[in-house]
Amino acid sequence: MCTPEPTCPANATICSGTSCLVPRDPFNDILGVVMSTTLTIMLALVMFSMGCTVEARKLWVHIRRPWGIFIGFLCQFGIMPFTAFALSLIFNVLPVQAVVIIVMGCCPGGSSSNVFCYWLDGDMDLSISMTACSSILALGMMPLCLLIYTTVWTSGDAIQIPYDSIVITLVSLLVPVGIGIYTKHRWPEVAKKILKVGSVVGILLIIIIAVIGGVLYQSSWTISPSLWIIGTIYPFIGFGLGFLLARFVGQPWHRCRTIALETGMQNAQLASTITQLSFTPAELEVMFAFPLIYSIFQLVVALVAVGIHYSIKRCRQKVSAEEDGEGTIEDHNKQNYALENGGFHCDENGNTEDKDKGTKL
Repeated sequence: MCTPEPTCPANATICSGTSCLVPRDPFNDILGVVMSTTLTIMLALVMFSMGCTVEARKLWVHIRRPWGIFIGFLCQFGIMPFTAFALSLIFNVLPVQAVVIIVMGCCPGGSSSNVFCYWLDGDMDLSISMTACSSILALGMMPLCLLIYTTVWTSGDAIQIPYDSIVITLVSLLVPVGIGIYTKHRWPEVAKKILKVGSVVGILLIIIIAVIGGVLYQSSWTISPSLWIIGTIYPFIGFGLGFLLARFVGQPWHRCRTIALETGMQNAQLASTITQLSFTPAELEVMFAFPLIYSIFQLVVALVAVGIHYSIKRCRQKVSAEEDGEGTIEDHNKQNYALENGGFHCDENGNTEDKDKGTKL
């Protein structure tokens, strides 16, 4: 009995005998566009709520006297790329893997740092200004750092910098934040309510992005143990060195936390875009998961830091309550006001001095 000859699928483009080239199912591409659009809108709303913590006057102080921004610049484009280069040499990774590690280290800070800065009672004015400045400076510093550190493994012109993605990131940061600053100035009570919702949504959004990335790219998880190790320890090194450098030059504790966040929390989405534009599918198989690994562990470090911070804060409040009884009405007012942004108005001892005047910039 003769079996019928196999026929080509109706949507096949090239057929050679029984082998046919069929176009890729566009469902995943459509799903990716829908999800990225949704997440972008949600992120813009979160940054709008973060802008509701910022005062234009204090933001201008950081821009006019950019000592904190300069320290962040040294951390972002000095410490992080060099650390990536050193880790690549120490663990003797493959050339394409070394490049993606350095790309990760050269990226500007992401919006996640602003969300965690709020939860860690950091200096939101400094955080917003550092994120904006690092995104602007990345247009020139990323090609320079990649040229310096990746020539050991590849030619400098082999890596494509998506300048349009950097500009889009910058716009998606500045526009919502600007609207938030105006809202705080015009309707301060409404801004407080927006901030309470946005701060919680921001944490949930970061976790959702990490989970979705892990599910969509689960086929890329099979990579060398060295990348797992580097992706685990690299965020710890970034946070630690950023904090130590800021403290070494005499920055107050709330700004040390801010600079540490801006140093350790990188724009993993931008790093993924650069790797996809610059390397072949075969090369991506051994390197593509690294930005996702880094983003997950930077999230873990930040969440642990938030937990430790609030544990210490509760212990101090408990000790203070035991020493002073129930506390005065003025103390309660200070606590409620600190909920808006503790990093602006309270130092580590709970004093409410004007930091623009009481601290050395």
